[in-house]
Amino acid sequence: MSSDSSELYPAQHRPGRHAFVSPAAHSPAPREVRRLPVRTRSWTGPHRDLRLLRRAARRLRRVATFAALGYFAAFLTLTVARPSLMTRPAPGGLPTGLLLALVQLPVTWLAVLVYEFTARRYVDPLARQVRRHAYGTAEGEPRP
Repeated sequence: MSSDSSELYPAQHRPGRHAFVSPAAHSPAPREVRRLPVRTRSWTGPHRDLRLLRRAARRLRRVATFAALGYFAAFLTLTVARPSLMTRPAPGGLPTGLLLALVQLPVTWLAVLVYEFTARRYVDPLARQVRRHAYGTAEGEPRP
């Protein structure tokens, strides 16, 4: 029998300085504090285009929603808060409330048209850029 104890206690792997150490895999000593490297967000990384696309689509949805619902909320508020104003005759002979209700349909159409124009102008080019980057194809080549 030999007195070599290396077989009883095999060497444990110690990760290098920049390797990721799972907190569950290795518990630090009681007074030792391990600091993991802080990852900063790269604004020029591969997901930058997706972030820009999400931001543009979110902004577009908010503006269109507030335009259409804002007019409707103003109409309802006037109906409840100022019924005397809504029953007053408008220049065409119709009550003001009925005229504002009839104007609501063109306002909604206008919100849809502005939404489509803005989507084609700002969001669609970003979506094409993300699609081109994801598939690695040129503009005229078919997608897989």
